[in-house]
Amino acid sequence: MSVKIGVIGTGHLGKLHTKLLTRIPDCTLAGIYDIDQEQAATVASEFQVKCFNSIDELFDSVDCVSIAAVTSAHHQLAKAALLEGKHIIVEKPITATIPEAEEIVALAKANHLILQVGHIERFNPALLSLQEYDLEPLFIQSDRLAQFNPRGTDVAVVLDLMIHDIDIILSLVKSEVKRIDASGVPVVSPTVDIANARIEFENGAVANVTASRISQKKMRKMRIFQRDGYIGIDFLTGTSEVFRLLPEEQLLGAGTINFGSLGVGENKKKIVYEQPESKEVNALQHELALFVQAVKTGGEPVVSGYDGLRALRVADEIINKIESSARRILAGK
Repeated sequence: MSVKIGVIGTGHLGKLHTKLLTRIPDCTLAGIYDIDQEQAATVASEFQVKCFNSIDELFDSVDCVSIAAVTSAHHQLAKAALLEGKHIIVEKPITATIPEAEEIVALAKANHLILQVGHIERFNPALLSLQEYDLEPLFIQSDRLAQFNPRGTDVAVVLDLMIHDIDIILSLVKSEVKRIDASGVPVVSPTVDIANARIEFENGAVANVTASRISQKKMRKMRIFQRDGYIGIDFLTGTSEVFRLLPEEQLLGAGTINFGSLGVGENKKKIVYEQPESKEVNALQHELALFVQAVKTGGEPVVSGYDGLRALRVADEIINKIESSARRILAGK
């Protein structure tokens, strides 16, 4: 059975969704819709797909929808789709506000519908290459820097860029957030363009997260430090590297470099370096394909609505901390 899907929103991301959904097995792209009918017609012509005249017409023709509209429209569109009994994948952040996210997560659950959130970095080849490793972070350093692009400046850089790393960190650290400290400033837009946050977890793990959209060069790196190991992830190149301590007697696989040993007797371990093999995968296409598979089988999505809500809650607290700090500065305190 082929899953029938429609795309809502035909901007930069919506256009990519439209293009890639035509390549996914067991999936039929029924068509697209955008409030800007001229833009939708242009995209429909480019990819030879149907352009619906109304959102209701689209709902009548699909099993599920991909929502790639602006963040401020996510709640309204997601709620409408869920009330029509449609499974949804919605681009990150899940919604603009926490109450909006809570409502659609509850609505999806009550109606037994799949709600997946488009945190695309979960499907990055660099992160996928580490699936066979035990990741138990004690300290995480994350840096996500981008050149300025007016697209996305309707929200703070925390929701535009940092939320990618927040989601990944929350998925890796199996503990509740204990404390957040943050600072940030607007530079070229009305919202915060550069931000840094320190996230402390109940289990003692700490994450230091920086995001900027006014950098000269792009950077999307995460460094994970844990007992007996260091993991470097480069989301830009899709590659990763691992330094770890292994029992002296453990056999090494091909491509593993042995840097010598530490300790004595039963505590003796060897230091090894590995570059996990990265699969050739288009992260967005893989994300969409797994959503289609979840719809077809009734399985759990990789990034659930609850995951999206949890990331939004942390992002919202970071923004509140930044705004509170700014108010203190203005007050001269």
